Amino acid sequence: MVVMDTLSNALSAIQNAEVRAKSEVVLWPASKLVLNVLRVLQKEGYVGEFEYIDDGRWGKIKVQLLGRINKIGVVKPRHPVSYRELEEFPEWLKRYLPAYNIGILIVSTPQGVMSHKEAVEKKTGGVLLAYCY
Repeated sequence: MVVMDTLSNALSAIQNAEVRAKSEVVLWPASKLVLNVLRVLQKEGYVGEFEYIDDGRWGKIKVQLLGRINKIGVVKPRHPVSYRELEEFPEWLKRYLPAYNIGILIVSTPQGVMSHKEAVEKKTGGVLLAYCY
């Protein structure tokens, strides 16, 4: 049995392209989760425009890179967190981010995929998906 973690594959491809100073990267296979994570990264200013390309199979996503990502990766296993844990006891922030106010954690909440800052504002918890700084 082959397990495909599309989010992990996509973030690894982005990391590798950033290290090699590429201006764009094509991610495949595409998924709704990858698109939602890219929306959060775009909103926070880490990636530029991206577009979904339907190739009749899995689909691909072409992402414009801005050169602002130092490290990006998935959180495994995916830990459930409350907004209080992100706000008052930032052990998750200390574990995955290099310093205070640098980078974001990406959280899947009942209101959708968002950054940890937005989750604290909306007072909602969720599951940690990824980190980026």
